[in-house]
Amino acid sequence: MAISPQLTVRLEDVRAARERIAPWIHRTPVLTSRTADERMGCRTFFKCETFQRTGAFKARGAFARLTQLTPEERARGVVAFSSGNHGQATACAARELGIRATVVMPKDAPALKLAATRGYGARVVFYDRAAGEDREAIARRISEEEGLVVVPSFDDDGVIAGQGTLALELLEEVPDLDVIVTPCAGGGLLSGVTIAARSIRPEIRTYGVEPEAGNDMQLSMERGEVVTIPPPRTIADSLQTMAAAQRTLDILRALSAGILTVSDLELRRAMAFAAERMKIVVEPGGAAGFAALLHGKVPDTAGRKVGVVLSGGNVDLALFGELVAGL
Repeated sequence: MAISPQLTVRLEDVRAARERIAPWIHRTPVLTSRTADERMGCRTFFKCETFQRTGAFKARGAFARLTQLTPEERARGVVAFSSGNHGQATACAARELGIRATVVMPKDAPALKLAATRGYGARVVFYDRAAGEDREAIARRISEEEGLVVVPSFDDDGVIAGQGTLALELLEEVPDLDVIVTPCAGGGLLSGVTIAARSIRPEIRTYGVEPEAGNDMQLSMERGEVVTIPPPRTIADSLQTMAAAQRTLDILRALSAGILTVSDLELRRAMAFAAERMKIVVEPGGAAGFAALLHGKVPDTAGRKVGVVLSGGNVDLALFGELVAGL
């Protein structure tokens, strides 16, 4: 497939990222469920990034970006901004590569993700997202003051290429997929997956799924420009972005089939189904793609082969129990 010339990430970039990150990244399993197939009327193939390093797909992008740093940049160190999963991934990659890491995280970040980020050796700087503090601005100020390299969670070609590596693995196992559905926050995952998948199989359709309360990418796609929303109130802490990036918006407008939304209740039901029927613990944001498919929101899937990215499993077990109880 001919990729539009203004797009700066291509299939060869995704393949190069795969080679660079291979020593550190797991090839995650693709699981099936006959019960899910019967329930949804299609063949489902679950790409389980819950079993990835750091418990989420973000490790792919973090390792892909940090392995691009020059020796001088590695010596300076890196700074990331994240609600949790990207922070953990950056901290882990930095530790493995011998790089100093700082992560800007919200004060209300899940304790599990905060502990993991610190456990990998990163320094954590807090911000108040409820008060509207700008995490990227804080990270860039630290970068200027301390000479650190900023590692964005989605607005970066290296990160996007790294996230796309999961699509290479998925299509190697199921080459005739018709649809891929992923969670969507800033759009880095969906962008990488879409570039890789549509370059290999042009007819495939890719959809991203956001929480109803946090549909900044959906609004941006509809209006053709980056839309900023207030801090979203949703159980999907990993999908609480307030604005996409022009980079990811351009990719998705050119190549993806669209953005869908799900409610918190639908996320909880998908989490419960995955736990009860497939014995997989998925965090709320990680279940977004599955939630959309489970509730009939993905167009034209009857009898089709559908890849579902379960993007992460970093959730406190007590909270998980509360969210799935009684469903």
